[in-house]
Amino acid sequence: MAYEYIFGIFACFLGFVLFYYNTRTNKTAAASTVVSARNGEVNEGTATDIIIVGAGVAGAALAYTLGKDGRRVRVIERDLNEPDRIVGELLQPGGYLKLIELGLEDCVDEIDAQRVFGYALFKDGKNTKLSYPLENFHSDVAGRSFHNGRFIQRMRHKAASLPNVSLEQGSVTSLIEEKGTVKGIQYKTKDGQEFMASAPLTIVCDGGFSNLRRSLSNPKVDVPSCFVGLILENCELPHANHGHVIIADPSPILFYPISSTEIRCLVDVPGQKVPSVSNGEMAHYLKTMVAPQIPPQLYTAFITAVNKGNIRTMTNRSMPAAPQPTPGALLLGDAFNMRHPLTGGGMTVALSDIVLLRDLLRPLHNLHDASALCRYLESFYTLRKPVASTINTLAGALYKVFSASADKAREEMREACFDYLSLGGAFSEGPISLLSGLNPHPISLVLHFFAVAIYGVGRLLLPFPSPTRIWTGARLISGASGIIFPIIRAEGVRQMFFPATVPAYYRAPPVD
Repeated sequence: MAYEYIFGIFACFLGFVLFYYNTRTNKTAAASTVVSARNGEVNEGTATDIIIVGAGVAGAALAYTLGKDGRRVRVIERDLNEPDRIVGELLQPGGYLKLIELGLEDCVDEIDAQRVFGYALFKDGKNTKLSYPLENFHSDVAGRSFHNGRFIQRMRHKAASLPNVSLEQGSVTSLIEEKGTVKGIQYKTKDGQEFMASAPLTIVCDGGFSNLRRSLSNPKVDVPSCFVGLILENCELPHANHGHVIIADPSPILFYPISSTEIRCLVDVPGQKVPSVSNGEMAHYLKTMVAPQIPPQLYTAFITAVNKGNIRTMTNRSMPAAPQPTPGALLLGDAFNMRHPLTGGGMTVALSDIVLLRDLLRPLHNLHDASALCRYLESFYTLRKPVASTINTLAGALYKVFSASADKAREEMREACFDYLSLGGAFSEGPISLLSGLNPHPISLVLHFFAVAIYGVGRLLLPFPSPTRIWTGARLISGASGIIFPIIRAEGVRQMFFPATVPAYYRAPPVD
């Protein structure tokens, strides 16, 4: 296989150089959701250091982390009841390591969370098992899958247990802005009363449907597909304690345990519309199009779940980070950056960002110089890029590779990806290290991606190349470039691969 890697590296380098020199950066202005503070409405002598908008995974973890560091934190969350979602249920091992680093690893205890040791891929009756490379880690380190709401409630409870963390229910309607600096928030309580809260720093973590992100970024939200969610009960996966990915038509189907008796099924439906649940179209689609493609061991439980009727849908959103540095405020979590949830990397990115932000804020005793703080925190956007962009790019690229296509070259790439991962050894360990968040290095991602493409070309050309096969191979390389390079461009080439060349990389903490 050595020649395949040589050609893969060459193809990657050539494509990357061409891509880099043809990249243009387009910046668009975003509408702001702010209100101007009238004289006297914002109290600079506030007893709060940091306001956090939202208490989901990112907000609750951040509140505990900053509170543990002695910050006076006020969290405003729209709904403090236990969330009920069909995503955010799989934490990769890399994310679990960040959870340990934040002191939140006990939040996966007592919620019937399941240990996850890797993935199983299924395609056209074949399957292969890909294990996480956990040999060099403590025995407790693995992925975790669980009910998202139970996990969030555990983190909320732990954050609220700190005496300097206040957690309250309210809907934040706007940011309070004075002379270009965010001074706090305006929010409504459950009974409709309006209040203002002020702090030197406001961190917005209000999720994928954030109504505040346009004040602090230039978002470009893409909706590539929708997930249809079901829960299968009292059945066993073909490979215990593994996530299962069925490379199906038209796009992937996922299975993974979320408790000792329940298996989550997520059926990806391309586009922004799904068959109607209410009139029975969805049940018909699941029984006729999806059920024949799932492993036989899960078929009966799948049909039972469809007949039970608890079918839920959710749009999948992708949004590169596009910060608009604003004194007094910061974006985090899905409000700031999203990727296709196929690879379950969202919580890993959020927790990694929180570790980084915590370390940046630790040397600061005074947060009141908003301009100096804003300039210093620009380093956050650069320092996070290699990890976050690798996970984001992998999610977007894998989704496109795993989705069916009428293009012969794309189908060859899909088949080559499955067979490449099935080779085992370094061929599977490298990609699964990327997916798990254990080794999120962008160069490794690009090399493996093009190694898959070259592997696909080699299969086409051997033993006897024909003009048709040569042409298909050329289109395969072109198609692979067309998948990964636009994602890298959106993430930022320089920040992703050469962060040390960005001036913000070296920002020192402001002097108190």
